[in-house]
Amino acid sequence: MQNPSCLLYGPGDARFEDRPMPTIDNPFDVIIRIEYVGVCGSDVHFWIHGGVKNHVSETNPIVMGHEASGTVYAIGPSVKRLQPGDAVAIEPGFGCRICSKCKSGKYNLCPQMKFAANPLDTHGALSKFFKVPADCCYKISGSVDSEFASEFPPGIGGSGGIGLDEAVLIEPMAVAVHSVRQVGVKPGDRVIVFGAGTVGLLCAAVAREFGANLIVSVDMSDEKLEFAKKLVGEDRVRFRTAIPAPQLNAEENASGFRNWLTCVDPDADLPGFDVAIEATGAEPCIQTAIHSLKVGGSFVQTGLGNRNVNFPISTVSENEITIKGCYRYGAGDFQMALELAKSRKIELKPLITKVVPFENVVEAWETTKRGEGIKTLIRGVERAV
Repeated sequence: MQNPSCLLYGPGDARFEDRPMPTIDNPFDVIIRIEYVGVCGSDVHFWIHGGVKNHVSETNPIVMGHEASGTVYAIGPSVKRLQPGDAVAIEPGFGCRICSKCKSGKYNLCPQMKFAANPLDTHGALSKFFKVPADCCYKISGSVDSEFASEFPPGIGGSGGIGLDEAVLIEPMAVAVHSVRQVGVKPGDRVIVFGAGTVGLLCAAVAREFGANLIVSVDMSDEKLEFAKKLVGEDRVRFRTAIPAPQLNAEENASGFRNWLTCVDPDADLPGFDVAIEATGAEPCIQTAIHSLKVGGSFVQTGLGNRNVNFPISTVSENEITIKGCYRYGAGDFQMALELAKSRKIELKPLITKVVPFENVVEAWETTKRGEGIKTLIRGVERAV
């Protein structure tokens, strides 16, 4: 087979097929040999339901996978910063580059965005070979490029490198960077993060690097909260974990969090958190996050879930809460995430709890569906011995 690929034809219907080998059609094209692909919640949603807004079908299947790393296989004639054999993290989407959103740096909002495995006419990375523009490839070794240095908080930008397995996690960490930048976390802030899945964990870790003074991670899983303590590090910041009481409503849970915060941070002039990052998409968490904020606090919706939720709009208005959305990542986010990993400010290796071979894709999706571990990876098509 030239280009073995895993396509989804419908809910629970995955098939391995040979697809055409990508070709260099644009002078800035790069063909990547895929080494690892990560599994995220959206992959599981596709596996169970066949899609989110658009759905796959027998006549319109799609190659899955958007969190990916690999080695450069071939480059277009105008590519200067990459060579065959370079190890790269892959940014899996690119805009049209000419609309007003692309021109302003908000290419994640481009109406013509081509994102791996979404929309359904854009195939993903669960193939032996995958083609992307050169500026979507980030070398995972070497020092930070000087042209990007001014974009980073102080102390970010190391000279080390990361492994191809870790490089898969640059994509979800770019989401976390975008979330933290969107909501404007700054030194001294008190931050509460709802959700201790991959993105929620990384949001807490990135908030720490942006100077948050106190961070609370909220989740229903004791296991994930214990992991959060290790990742974020109680030695680096005042870090706490919390489990919401299911018998209480959002306002009651939020009152408990605010009262606890007053006890541990008695010098604060106003009760409540400066920033709430919601990374679950669950209605009770969204409501509790809003009620947990101090007057004039800021909230960012990072997790995607039910599209129709009851939202405490009166509290938002009365307390002048700033509301932000977070959709993937924009200019500088991917590069900043990479530098956080390369400089070992945030260690990604511990998040990887399972790696399965390419032919066991379904096992990887089912593992994530069951909520086992943090991040499951799919190894690329094995090289010939």
